Amino acid sequence: MSTVIEQAVEARLVAAAPRMASIPATLRYDTHDPFAVRMSFPAAATLEGVDVCWTFARELLTGGLTESVGAGDVRVRPYGYDRTVLEFHAVEGTAVVHVRSDDVRQFLTGTTRLVPTGDEGRHVDVDGYLAELLRDAC
Repeated sequence: MSTVIEQAVEARLVAAAPRMASIPATLRYDTHDPFAVRMSFPAAATLEGVDVCWTFARELLTGGLTESVGAGDVRVRPYGYDRTVLEFHAVEGTAVVHVRSDDVRQFLTGTTRLVPTGDEGRHVDVDGYLAELLRDAC
């Protein structure tokens, strides 16, 4: 059984122009980091011309389907029934994208098949993380 789910999504970049530009993005989930999801954008879709990847809580993405959540660098909220808004805040500025809520739901359904909500702690290798941290301590 695979331990990683990747799903391509179409994101619409909210900008001052009346028509939002469509940009490719990928949602990714790995059971080795069961609390997190990643959303990445290819270099061609970023102002800096480099690949950009944001990591945030799966719980944040789940909650953002039904209510406004997040107070830090990543915020998620519903926009009508069929869109979800993700805001990415950085020193350089803020990027706001819309994605189809059905795509987010499909992605989250796949992640919960791999790791049910509430079972994330069973997939964390605490001993391995501690060994890695302490390896260079001596």
